[in-house]
Amino acid sequence: MRDLNYLFVYGTLKRTSNSQEHHFLARHADFIDTARYYGKLYQIDYYPGVIPSDNPDDSVDGEVYVLRDADAVLSYLDRYEECSPEFPEPHEYCRKQQTVCLNNGTALSAWIYLYYQTTVGLQRLSIQF
Repeated sequence: MRDLNYLFVYGTLKRTSNSQEHHFLARHADFIDTARYYGKLYQIDYYPGVIPSDNPDDSVDGEVYVLRDADAVLSYLDRYEECSPEFPEPHEYCRKQQTVCLNNGTALSAWIYLYYQTTVGLQRLSIQF
């Protein structure tokens, strides 16, 4: 796929969520496909967080979107995830580009919000949000 701004979402931003933030995303991005990311999913609060994993058995199901106006969408979502410059550090999440695998097997680089704190004491989730 050509070099576009893709976003991988796995929690409150997915289509199954009725959140205001998902509705914002749906208005400003196009759903591409379901996908998976090699990571470990944890229950943070009422929402999940994912950390990277090198183990292919650790996969997180999600969705990939192509962003129509990446700067505006990512700026909005950075504020939602509280990882924009106006929030004090250390941030709970960080936005990074990572490789994700679409349902059809295509690998691509997509933005993802990774949990950026310790997972000690957090419950590892085996079921997806």
